[in-house]
Order: sequence, then structure tokens, then C-alpha cells
Amino acid sequence: MAKELDAIVRMRAKPECAAEFLELTHEPGYEVKSRLRKGTLVKTGERTYSFIGEWDNFEAIVKARPDMIEDLNRLRPLLEDLGGRLGVAEHIPQG
Repeated sequence: MAKELDAIVRMRAKPECAAEFLELTHEPGYEVKSRLRKGTLVKTGERTYSFIGEWDNFEAIVKARPDMIEDLNRLRPLLEDLGGRLGVAEHIPQG
């Protein structure tokens, strides 16, 4: 059996878009569409969130990339640039 994987991504909502960001990230059905086993959005600061996605294996993540890109593009206008050439979302490496 393949090892299950977690992916963590950090993002920060623009002040004027925080409520809309939360609405969009809680729409049902994303897990099914993206082959995501489970997704959790954790508030880690004021307007700052980390999304933790649980995947069955790396292949599932690869297959879901188009859906993840589409979802990020939908959220992009609501997110602040994190600076330091990160853009609007930062993958958090796990060690």
C-alpha cells in the first residue's frame, strides 16, 4: 500500500476579502473533485490560514494539480502576496 501524504499551504486573505475567502473555502464538493481524502483549513493568525490536505499517495496529488490550480486561481483575487517572491500561497515543507 502506498504511503499517505499531507500537503500544507499557507495563505493570507486581504482585509476586505476575509469573509468571502472563508465562504469560498467552505464550499462542499472540492474533496471529491480533487481526489483529496480530507482537507482542513486552520486559522493561524489574523487573516492567515494554513490548508492541510490529506492524500492517499503522491500520484493522487499529481492528478489533482489542475483542480488545485483552478481553485487557487479562483481564490487569488482574495489573497495577499506573502512577499519574498512567494506569491499568494506558500507550500510548507515537512521534514
